[in-house]
Amino acid sequence: MILLTGGAGYIGSHMSMALAEAGLPFVIFDNFSNSQRGVLQRMAQITGAAPVVVEGDVRDAQALDQLFAQYPISAVVHFAGVKAVGESVAQPALYYDNNVAGSISLVRAMERAGVRQLVFSSSATVYGDPVAVPVPESAAVAPANPYGWTKLMVENILRDVAAADPAWRIACLRYFNPVGAHPSGLIGEDPLGTPNNLMPFIAQVASGQQPLLSIFGHDYPTPDGTAVRDYIHVMDLAEGHVAALNHLAKAKQGNFLLANLGTGQGISVLQMVKAFTQYTGQPVPYQMVDRRPGDVARYFADPGYARQVLAWQAKRGLQQMCEDTWRWQSGNLNGYRGV
Repeated sequence: MILLTGGAGYIGSHMSMALAEAGLPFVIFDNFSNSQRGVLQRMAQITGAAPVVVEGDVRDAQALDQLFAQYPISAVVHFAGVKAVGESVAQPALYYDNNVAGSISLVRAMERAGVRQLVFSSSATVYGDPVAVPVPESAAVAPANPYGWTKLMVENILRDVAAADPAWRIACLRYFNPVGAHPSGLIGEDPLGTPNNLMPFIAQVASGQQPLLSIFGHDYPTPDGTAVRDYIHVMDLAEGHVAALNHLAKAKQGNFLLANLGTGQGISVLQMVKAFTQYTGQPVPYQMVDRRPGDVARYFADPGYARQVLAWQAKRGLQQMCEDTWRWQSGNLNGYRGV
């Protein structure tokens, strides 16, 4: 059985569906601080069975010990954490406590339970402002905010854990920009308050919930002046985790893997806005405003290592990202709060 910490969140819920599709049993452990309980009903609709869920916090050692005692867990995928860059700058202690202390608590519980297989949800923010693109795993790491530092710190902790005990098998997956939704339209990204990420903001403007999209920066050294990012469909991302679990299950002891999960293609903000209108027929009014501090011009992955080692690559294109996002948004104007 696979333990998904933070398994009710955006990426975790889609990972649940990928595991269900692969026929792999799982248990969700989530404190619902940044997710909605309504997602659980939707998962049941998709799979035909209610997911196994335990409510709790990864910083709670007793709750973790009970969890490992109750279920035959063989591997963990660790999504639990807080993830907004701006909030991390305003509340760094919250981020170090949730993300770093929470990860240490989980690892120690795994050690007590004798479970040594872990996939960690890391982030391309560890690269900071990359010197060149596409960005390989060997690129220098220089996080520009506390959120990025928490991810890098956990990576370093896990590297040390793997070096200290050869029984561990660990994969750290550095995400680029997850977007999209499950093709059923039943689960998707449901941000609390004003969205921090581009795609849910575009979708909320298209559905009339937000009046206007603000595009931050129109004078970058890119073809259309707007920032370029690597957008990856969330189901491709989830399948990357399944590939990592399969790899670790077959790997020799002492294995530590670090891999980018991205498409390797850069798409500008303006290109994404135009693609959304093209593929959904929904207009997205926007305005150009000043750059945000800390944003970089171009940022996309070199995904070659994941393709080579995990036998995985992103296969869903821009059209599917837009269509799946709109199917979720248009059918769930209030997100899971309408469930």
